[in-house]
Amino acid sequence: MTLTVMQNGRMFSTGNHPVEMLLPIYHLDAAGFEIEVATLSGNAVKLEMWAMPSEDEAVNFIYQKYLPKLKQPTKLSELMSTVNAPDSPYIAVFIPGGHGILAGIPESREVGDVLRWFTTNDRFVITLCHGPACLLAAAIDEESDAYTYKGYDICVFPDSLDEGANIAIGYMPGRLPWLVGAKLKELGVNILNNGITGQVHQDRKLLTGDSPLASHNLGKLAANALLEAAR
Repeated sequence: MTLTVMQNGRMFSTGNHPVEMLLPIYHLDAAGFEIEVATLSGNAVKLEMWAMPSEDEAVNFIYQKYLPKLKQPTKLSELMSTVNAPDSPYIAVFIPGGHGILAGIPESREVGDVLRWFTTNDRFVITLCHGPACLLAAAIDEESDAYTYKGYDICVFPDSLDEGANIAIGYMPGRLPWLVGAKLKELGVNILNNGITGQVHQDRKLLTGDSPLASHNLGKLAANALLEAAR
C-alpha cells in the first residue's frame, strides 16, 4: 500500500479505490479503447482491496482482465517520449481516485508535463474523487497566472469529509497534511460540489467526478466523449 504521513505523525496505508479505477475502465474498455497502465515507479498498482465489491460482476471482470497490467505496469518515464510526441496515439489520460494519489503524484513533474501536454493538445483528462489532486502537478514551474486549469470547473471529494467523517469513522488515523480542494482553490480552480452525490462534470476536455459514487457516471461520460472525438 501507499503510505501517507498525517499531521499527527501517524502513517495512513492507502492506495487507489478499486471502484473508482475499474468502473471507468470498464466503460472505456467496452467502448473499444486500448488502455495502458502506468505508475511513477513502475511498481504494481496499489488498490484498497477492502473496497473491492466482490459481487459486482462488471468490476471483477475488468479487474481480472487488467490484473497482469496492474501487477506489471509501465514506468511513466518510459512512456513520456511517446505520450508527448506530436503523433501521440493517446486520446486521454485517466487518473483514478483514492487517497494514494496524494503520495507523490501532485509533486511529479512527469505528471505535470503529461497533463499540460494533453490539455494544450486538445486531449482528454479524466479523474475523480481525490484524483483531481493530480492537477496540482500542472502548477509545478508555472506562474500562477498561467496555471493550466485556472478557471476550470471541477468535481472533487469534499475537504469537509476528510476533515470530519473520514476521521470520525476511523478510516483515516488523523488529519491529512493538506487538503485537495483547498489547494486547487488557491490556484483558481472552481469546485462545483459540496457533498457526494455521484456528480460529474465536463469542462472543455477535463472530466471529473465527486466520489466513488461518480464512477459509473464518469465512465459513461468519458466513453461517450472519447467516442465522439474519435469519430
